[in-house]
Amino acid sequence: MGRGKIEIKRIENTTSRQVTFCKRRNGLLKKAYELSILCDAEIALVIFSSRGRQYEYSSNSVSSTIERYKKASASTSGTAPVIDVNSHQYFQQEAAKLRQQVQTLQNSNRHLMGESIGNMTAKELKSLESRLERGIGRIRSKKHELLLAEIEYMQKREADLHNENMFLRAKVAEAERAQQEAAAEDQNQMVPAPAPAPATELRALPASLDDPRGYYQQVEETMLAAASSSSQYPQQVQVQEHHQTALHLGYHAVKIDGGSAGKGFL
Repeated sequence: MGRGKIEIKRIENTTSRQVTFCKRRNGLLKKAYELSILCDAEIALVIFSSRGRQYEYSSNSVSSTIERYKKASASTSGTAPVIDVNSHQYFQQEAAKLRQQVQTLQNSNRHLMGESIGNMTAKELKSLESRLERGIGRIRSKKHELLLAEIEYMQKREADLHNENMFLRAKVAEAERAQQEAAAEDQNQMVPAPAPAPATELRALPASLDDPRGYYQQVEETMLAAASSSSQYPQQVQVQEHHQTALHLGYHAVKIDGGSAGKGFL
């Protein structure tokens, strides 16, 4: 069962008050001692009892701690701050540690570069070799990864350029074909159309005109034979066509005694 909460007020009983004072004083001195040891703190503790007796504890010296307190109080009033001795020592120790770390890193860097290895032992050299091999392995792995990524990008770029080249070739071929068609069309428009062939062939005139009468007579006989073979036209139409043909050939019909017709030039 836990202790009950004690009301903080003045103890009226003198004996109880004295007992409580001794217990709490010893506990306070013990806590001050533990704090100074565990945390490396400068502590000065002064206690006066109700009877005027003095009790004190100090990790260094009560007078020096009080003097330090006075200086710190004076610095807070607007004057220049006073540097704590312990703080100054702490910063010096930290600076020394940092300088040591810097020196160690510089030596390690020189060892990695192959410098200042004359004083190293065989164990240190073996450890350094292992570190270098692991570093080289990671570097090669990263290099291969970058090379594969670059190759993949270049292959994709090649495919894109090939597709673009094929598209441009198709455009150029289409433009050349359109240009050739336009040139052929212009050429066809410039060439005149051939004259239409006659519906009927005309017999060529004889080379010699010594006997034109015989030639025209032959033509007339041929046309009369063609007209007589057609039974759908009346005789009058045939005669009229004969006269028109004779006129067309350049001679006219002359009536001769006995009812027969003769021919004569116009």
